[in-house]
Amino acid sequence: MTDAANTRAPLAGRVAVVTGGGSGIGKAIALRFAAAGAMVIVVGRRAAAIEAVARAAGGEAIAADVAREADVEKLFAAVAARHGRLDALINNAGVTGPVAAAAAMDMAAWDETVAINIRGVILCIKHALAIMRPRRAGSIVNMSSLMGLRGYPMRSAYCATKFAVIGITQAVAQEVGKEGIRVNAMCPGAVNGELMERVIAARARAEGRAPEEIIRTAYTDVAALRRWIEPEEVADVALFLASDASGSITGEHLRVDAGRM
Repeated sequence: MTDAANTRAPLAGRVAVVTGGGSGIGKAIALRFAAAGAMVIVVGRRAAAIEAVARAAGGEAIAADVAREADVEKLFAAVAARHGRLDALINNAGVTGPVAAAAAMDMAAWDETVAINIRGVILCIKHALAIMRPRRAGSIVNMSSLMGLRGYPMRSAYCATKFAVIGITQAVAQEVGKEGIRVNAMCPGAVNGELMERVIAARARAEGRAPEEIIRTAYTDVAALRRWIEPEEVADVALFLASDASGSITGEHLRVDAGRM
């Protein structure tokens, strides 16, 4: 394949799993990877949503709850049986968790956040490695957050899980680097879309402030570029980390945040 072809389709002939692929960042990643030549397996709990994205991407949809090991094991068994390879895993599935002070924490909501955002990441890594290891190649991209680098009030559950994702990334990168497998994390800032709308609405209720004020003071005005991030911008960075363009990068985290300070 020529260099030009590699530039146009850097994931040509490769197989990628994108969890949480039914909407938002996951949907944008699935579509971007498909445009880059990958066969994309779109994973999520809502069958209708992931099937719609899979159709748009020319890929496949597999319904799974990443917090349940039986589901994850079946997911990667299906990938191995159908394709015989796995080149990229994008661990994007996640929940925002409770927006609450520690003193008022709903522990059931805390436990759900941990189950999806931490347990789900390690389960997908565990079963993806069984496919990647025989070929001694692969890229795993874990979705952390700016809240995985710094704590924010009212978001202790989410922060705890995203800090954990950074630790998992660094640890596993050291475990599997000798086998040619790379593991990196992304730390998006405030990404435009339905997820942030829900977070802003919850903060407005909890803090008694107008949503517009929260957006301005906590997100856009504190960013060097004075704006939100779009899902497609996160997808472009995920493509870089999944492709050979980042072949010497592992154990790292990349901020995609418009310069949030």
